[in-house]
Amino acid sequence: MNLSRKWLNEFVQIDASDREFAEALTLSGSKVEVTYDLSAEISNVVVAKVLSMKKHENSDHMWVCMVDIGKDEPVQIVTGAQNVKVGDLVPAALHKSTLPGGVKIEKGKLRGEVSNGMLCSFKELGLDQRDFPAAFEDGIWILSDDSELGELTVGQDICSAVGLDDHVVEFEITPNRPDCLSVIGLAREAAATYDKPLTLHTPAVKGGAEGNLGELLQVETPDSDLCPRYTARMVRNVKIAPSPKWMRERLRAMGVRPINNIVDITNYVMLEYGQPMHAFDYRYVQGGKIIVRRAKDGEELTTLDGIVRKLNGEHLVIADQSRAVGLAGIMGGMNSEIVEDTADVVFESACFDGACIRKGALALGMRTEASAKFEKTSSKFLQTSVPIALYKVWHLPFCP
Repeated sequence: MNLSRKWLNEFVQIDASDREFAEALTLSGSKVEVTYDLSAEISNVVVAKVLSMKKHENSDHMWVCMVDIGKDEPVQIVTGAQNVKVGDLVPAALHKSTLPGGVKIEKGKLRGEVSNGMLCSFKELGLDQRDFPAAFEDGIWILSDDSELGELTVGQDICSAVGLDDHVVEFEITPNRPDCLSVIGLAREAAATYDKPLTLHTPAVKGGAEGNLGELLQVETPDSDLCPRYTARMVRNVKIAPSPKWMRERLRAMGVRPINNIVDITNYVMLEYGQPMHAFDYRYVQGGKIIVRRAKDGEELTTLDGIVRKLNGEHLVIADQSRAVGLAGIMGGMNSEIVEDTADVVFESACFDGACIRKGALALGMRTEASAKFEKTSSKFLQTSVPIALYKVWHLPFCP
């Protein structure tokens, strides 16, 4: 279980170094495996402003740029990128800087012109398009073109500018402590360890229900021994888009890749509360009915990882009127996944039998964040957290 210390600060303020924090939590019963700084591989990279550009005399594609790095004098950097213009704010790796992967940057000469560093793309900072959807994929990262970054200061450390200034603590959570498989669970441990107040927010339901959900969707649980509780809510007229920057930062720090606002909601709730969730595209739920049942022998389901799974009666599935649309507590199916033109979304939050999920995941050779949480948790424990997790969906400000 990874823990972002910036996220932890939302619930309890702990003024301690990573080493001190790790030792204190380990001594109180929450074993820390490792701690690391997300910015550890990046040093001496700053926000720079391009002051001037001229064609390199000995190259038909290189530019000689003078850039302001927040010091008394600008520095000269040569680049071959064609998407840079005067006035742009860009990441500049200066003399004796380091980048992810052990890359070291030093000043030198490029075809006779002195270059005191390198202008960087977001890939060279260890990021990808999912982290910053507005960034230009090929070429230098133009920071000033990304409104999500807000006000930037010339000379500012790039890690603080783009949200890489976080520290992560990795815990080994034992099977008897499923309550620690969440940010809030670990925040409780940290608050008790340091005798600090714990601040929890109360999720607020925003937006009113239009019509009766029961007229649009019905839920049946014929195998209630494996699913004692199943709850669902629907959000209509959704626009699929990237999540806000603050959410993408938190997910990335916790080791989860951002995908889109709907999928990220489910992952965010799971990480914060420890309650796995799933989202279905309502138009693919045939008959407007969700049935939680044992799989039929020989039944097949293509899961979200693109693999066809052959099931048997020991597996628990989420099905509609005619077919399975997800492996309960493990992974959703491709036949109901959230896609770019999804408009109506069904959010699921349920309690599943831990032994059933563990055996099903083992038989299929699958292990997911959701299965890891369900298999360690009894249904009785999960029933206390389901309503909170489901209401949390409406607490997120960008959810339509």
